[in-house]
Amino acid sequence: MDESLFEKLKILSDAAKYDVSCVSSGVERKNNTAGGIGNASAAGICHAWSSDGRCISLLKILLTNDCIYDCKYCLNKVTNNIKRATFTPEEVAELTIQFYRRNYIEGLFLSSAVEKSPDHTMENIYKVLYLLRYKYNFWGYVHVKVIPGASPLLIEKTGALADRMSVNIELPTRESLKILAPQKKIEKILEPMNLIKNEAARYIEDKKHSVNAPRFVPGGQSTQMIIGATPDSDRTILNVSQNLYDRFSMKRVFFSAYIPVVTSPNLPAVSSMPPLLREHRLYQADWLMRFYYFKSEELFTEIEPNLDLEFDPKMMYALRNLDRFPVEINKASYEDLLRVPGLGVTSAQRIIRERKNAEFSYDTLRRMKTVLKRARYFITVNGKYYGNTQFEPDAIKEEIRFKEIQKQLSIYEFI
Repeated sequence: MDESLFEKLKILSDAAKYDVSCVSSGVERKNNTAGGIGNASAAGICHAWSSDGRCISLLKILLTNDCIYDCKYCLNKVTNNIKRATFTPEEVAELTIQFYRRNYIEGLFLSSAVEKSPDHTMENIYKVLYLLRYKYNFWGYVHVKVIPGASPLLIEKTGALADRMSVNIELPTRESLKILAPQKKIEKILEPMNLIKNEAARYIEDKKHSVNAPRFVPGGQSTQMIIGATPDSDRTILNVSQNLYDRFSMKRVFFSAYIPVVTSPNLPAVSSMPPLLREHRLYQADWLMRFYYFKSEELFTEIEPNLDLEFDPKMMYALRNLDRFPVEINKASYEDLLRVPGLGVTSAQRIIRERKNAEFSYDTLRRMKTVLKRARYFITVNGKYYGNTQFEPDAIKEEIRFKEIQKQLSIYEFI
């Protein structure tokens, strides 16, 4: 590899590490072109684990870190004194193909700072995809970032060649953007989200009538929010997430714990630690919203707008709503079972299915490998409660803490 190209790769792959919204797409794109290379597999891309246990990787880079914006939280802001580098579209396409042929990667995740203008940057991203698809005949997985403010035509052309697109909302409120990224406007961020949603819906509808309907972002769209750079509460963040799922059919909202890399009076001190546990709790809450029929407002109280750091969101919901528990395993609806801490989708489905044949006992649940260490405090089985403690929040919390201490002590005995 040319030395100057290798230096660009070092700079722009390192700069891409702050973008967390690359993940398995669920896309199945078969290579139907004579002489073409690569397939996009639904098993997963981007350092994800496939169903058969394989770790699948991709080339994750920025097209450029030379930015016209001065976002206070960003390492690539125009006023920051860092090494700058820019790939040409030809260089990105060639790197992707060379890495693929060496079996280093199975796809590409391409993001970018905004160089010169949104249209200039978006056009270069489009050129990368065009070269990959039609010069190199590469039909593997490609996820690209949309540049807010770019022309709709450029976004549409790029979406016709991409498997997934994402538009980073960055911060959860208009006020936060005004403080930390005044050059960015929420309207300019939401416009491409709406365009992608509409074009993807059109593709799905056209596909019903023709198997040869032009594809458009079959893996859907995602976005990312920075957590901890502003004082926005978890309630605000999850309400925004809920709105994004509802309005734009978003596949995923990613949360990125702010890593203090620049100095600003409006940001946490550089010496402070990223709020990683908070990020984890937000992902847990997001999971409840996507798969467990929770709404964001159910996870908070009027006086507490943030998620608890000691107990997960589902546990805290149950403790605050004990009037809805315990639920009877042999009678509860599927939706009620999903709200029991410790019970997942698979366990709830199995209980609904198997209890048609015979009533469940507590031993039956254990033999089914149902995780009962949390669930036992919120269920009855044939009318019997197995929590072994008072049915009130503080008592349940203390019992769980005690069990955790016992578990830790038992581990230490084997060290």
